[in-house]
Amino acid sequence: MKSKKIIAFIPAVFAVFLFTSCGYNSMVTLREEVESQWANVETQYQRRADLVPNLVASVKAYAKHESEIFTQISQARSDLVLGGNPDSSITDDPEKLEAYQKAQDALSSGLSRLIAIAEAYPELKANQNFLDLQSQLEGTENRIATERHRYNEAVKKYNSTIQRFPENLTAKMFHFDSKAYFTAAAGTEVAPVVSFD
Repeated sequence: MKSKKIIAFIPAVFAVFLFTSCGYNSMVTLREEVESQWANVETQYQRRADLVPNLVASVKAYAKHESEIFTQISQARSDLVLGGNPDSSITDDPEKLEAYQKAQDALSSGLSRLIAIAEAYPELKANQNFLDLQSQLEGTENRIATERHRYNEAVKKYNSTIQRFPENLTAKMFHFDSKAYFTAAAGTEVAPVVSFD
């Protein structure tokens, strides 16, 4: 009778040992950190999207003939807003994350061109509303870069953990899949050329 209790108790002890030493709880914590960092990236993207209409309206008043750039920015922002904020599962699929990042990069590119165009208008550069918007946008771009970096650090830690032994066994058993990194857009290593010709 006593030996049956001991035998019944062994799997329970083994299960407790397995879940405490195999890293399951650590993997859950790291996965949550990745998702939290993704939410921080999304927050900064939303902040930028909210600033865009005000910035465009401010520049439009001065640069009426630059309709192409206004259309490009409006379309890029519209594509992102209509697409809605993707859920955190986008980080599980490198292709989806890359497509989403391309849409964000299109908005970034348009905003860079808008700022370059605005530099050609001295009266606009002196306008306090424009200067405030430009400053907020620059700050937001810096925050986006910071949050992307933090996200990649969280992904690195998570992905490393689920690939190490014995955690990799637990990861496979409980479907802890690797997360996708943010990568630089193609061509970003080349400085853009701005011309007012």
